[in-house]
Amino acid sequence: MTVTASWIAGASVADGAETHHIIDPATGRAVAECALASPADVDAAVAAARAALPEWAGATPAERSAVLATLARLAGEHAEQLVAEEVRQTGKPVRLAAEFDVPGSIDNIDFFAGAARHLEGKATAEYSGDHTSSIRREAVGVVATITPWNYPLQMAVWKVLPALAAGCAVVIKPSELTPLTTLTLARLAREAGLPDGAFNVVTGAGPDVGAALAGHREVDMVTFTGSTAVGRTVMAAAAAQGHRVQLELGGKAPFVVFDDADLDAAIQGAVAAALINTGQDCTAATRAIVATDLYDDFVAGVAEVMGKVVVGDPDDPDTDLGPLISAAHREKVAGMVARAPAEGGRVVTGGVAPERPGWFYLPTLIADVAEQSEVYRDEIFGPVLTVRAFTDDDDALRQANDTEYGLAASAWTRDVYRAQRASREIKAGCVWINDHIPIISEMPHGGVGASGFGKDMSDYSLEEYLTVKHVMSDITGVADKAWHRTVFAKR
Repeated sequence: MTVTASWIAGASVADGAETHHIIDPATGRAVAECALASPADVDAAVAAARAALPEWAGATPAERSAVLATLARLAGEHAEQLVAEEVRQTGKPVRLAAEFDVPGSIDNIDFFAGAARHLEGKATAEYSGDHTSSIRREAVGVVATITPWNYPLQMAVWKVLPALAAGCAVVIKPSELTPLTTLTLARLAREAGLPDGAFNVVTGAGPDVGAALAGHREVDMVTFTGSTAVGRTVMAAAAAQGHRVQLELGGKAPFVVFDDADLDAAIQGAVAAALINTGQDCTAATRAIVATDLYDDFVAGVAEVMGKVVVGDPDDPDTDLGPLISAAHREKVAGMVARAPAEGGRVVTGGVAPERPGWFYLPTLIADVAEQSEVYRDEIFGPVLTVRAFTDDDDALRQANDTEYGLAASAWTRDVYRAQRASREIKAGCVWINDHIPIISEMPHGGVGASGFGKDMSDYSLEEYLTVKHVMSDITGVADKAWHRTVFAKR
């Protein structure tokens, strides 16, 4: 069994720590033993980051870029290890980890290696006539980041890499359920040449270590990805210290199918977007809003495709759907589905756990859901798609926006004007047209409303970790400035 611990100042730290087991969700068996960090470990990690900050922030953009490019290369060389760790700790199908999570993370590292050398600002000029003004982009400082269990490697990369590219030092707390790939990433970063202390990992539970990190006086910024409820708690802890905050929170993505849509494409897209990562994805399609004329055919088509999805061993390349992360989470998902009929929902397919070890749950389609029902409004975070009908375009967009969340959405239509209207009027950080879920390193990810604020990925993400400093230099050499008379009379 793998034994692991926090990574602080370039070394594994586990002295006298309590341990807990990391469980494979596909079997329910322990696959690793992890030392739990304490608030004292958080203090040590933040101190290490603070000590490393001058060297890393003072490095040239080219020097930081070279280290991150080496990290991308090393991650590629260790891709098989990263895939194996990700599958083991999350239960996600190996095909998803090997074709999406790991290569996408490596590409993101590579992107930020390049972005480190592209800091933009206004032109240096004499805007006042008597002074030269210039803009400096400087690292925010020590960044505390808290990441979830659904995409452990990707979420670590999305948070840590732009911070490092900007010259910040980082302390990250991955979920205690899934710390393995984050720890491997930190070790590879040291091998790539990152100074000890610039990338620290504390492997503790949220109420203890997460709270201590978010409210730590010596950090300069707090970033978080996870549920909206916990995000608000994190923001409150950070606000008490006046920290900058960036949050990527929950979602309840609408999937709007207009009456001129390619029905087969919409059906295939809905199943893929609802079931990716066993539905444990904040951008997953969860609310299908379908034109009345296509409704019955859409429901029947989705049910048919869901029935062909292979649920099984995550290590089997033929497996489409893995388990949920834990027994408690499966109980939560099952409970929401079980309550749906009482609120008018019709379970068309799925709605049960298969007879096998692990925390599996069958792909589930719930039709005819009421607009105020729990399954339609609240985040399920499981392999569940709900469906409602709409009457006209106004009704479709009203329903799409009838949610507190605003992370992602999609619209399915052959009409360019409908597509443009949907992209304008749907309130979300990302609107896909005739697709749902693709992401790319060059483009930002982040939401509005209860889905948070700020961006991951892209150059927009880099801006989160930089401060803008205005430097204004007198060019006249005159001691008695004209503006002084506004303060005191000349004598």
